[in-house]
Amino acid sequence: MNEALLRSLTPSVLTVLVRRGAGFAAAEDAVQDALVEALRVWPADPPRDAKGWLVTVAWRKFLDATRADAARRRREDRVEEEPVPGPAPAVDDTLQLYFLCAHPSLTPASAVALTLRAVGGLTTRQIAEAYLVPEATMAQRISRAKRTVSGVRFDRPGDVATVLRVLYLVFNEGYSGDVDLAAEAIRLTRQLAASIDHPEVAGLLALMLLHHARRAARTAPDGSLVPLAEQDRGRWDTALIAEGVGILQAALARDRLGEFQAQAAIAALHADAPTAEETDWVQIVEWYDELARLTDSPVVRLNRAVAVGEADGPRAGLAALAALDASLPRHTAVAAYLHERDGDLTTAARLYAEAAQKAPNLAERNHLTRQAARLNARRSR
Repeated sequence: MNEALLRSLTPSVLTVLVRRGAGFAAAEDAVQDALVEALRVWPADPPRDAKGWLVTVAWRKFLDATRADAARRRREDRVEEEPVPGPAPAVDDTLQLYFLCAHPSLTPASAVALTLRAVGGLTTRQIAEAYLVPEATMAQRISRAKRTVSGVRFDRPGDVATVLRVLYLVFNEGYSGDVDLAAEAIRLTRQLAASIDHPEVAGLLALMLLHHARRAARTAPDGSLVPLAEQDRGRWDTALIAEGVGILQAALARDRLGEFQAQAAIAALHADAPTAEETDWVQIVEWYDELARLTDSPVVRLNRAVAVGEADGPRAGLAALAALDASLPRHTAVAAYLHERDGDLTTAARLYAEAAQKAPNLAERNHLTRQAARLNARRSR
């Protein structure tokens, strides 16, 4: 059984159902039932047209559920609309489904969460981490979003800004999390850039390309994380960097600055530096100032504190950090780094160990633990 095939077909099948009038929640349930049926039937009797089979079975599951619900008997007149079994067109509907999920009846935050869960394949825990909220809070948000759109016809797609936010979060999870979705996010953003003339779409694509260009250098052969300053820049993909910079320059020339363009500009400055020591940190701080003005994000201000520490010295960075909430994710790790830069190895080692206990994934936890051990070894000499 090719579970990867089932997953890749899910967005297209879901799109077919919502196009035919199924409410999103009901369509999602029907598709899940069809996937369960496929896992049962396909090993012994694989279909010649996998997508067509799934569309047919999912639609039948939807109709069965509709008939069973007396409050929805008005939908029974759609029985004759059941798709005829047979080859289904090989069309990639994933990007369109992103727009459909960004429905005007939902708040942007709820639309993003619902799309990440239903289309992106992320778990509730992963989405909660991306939003910096407890998992229980995110589970409630997703449940409310499903209830809101239950029975709604998806004939009014959402806006570009919400779709960009979803793609950005999917890329981030694929780039640094448990699920490899980065390449898929780039593919969809390329599609969007080809169909919409929008500087922030270009900015997001540039940002993804510039980050993805460094991916091969981000981990050592044993899987451990390699900090940006220690990465082998010879392993960076110069073609992706050149493409990303070119796209960014064209977007910035339109003088309609947005947060993704600002983030891409920071990534471009890192990519442009031949060595870590030659990084233009002063200009990076200026871009973080722009980004903070655009977003007022605590994560942006946390990253800005690191940049200030590089540009103006670790004590200036610690002063910027002191103005932020200490409960912010990775706050302790940043404090450890800045204290190490300031020569306070005892405090830095303690904070690295504390940060390791709060790390969101095993790779980051191991990296921070090694940092603490390294400093403790230096202090004991």
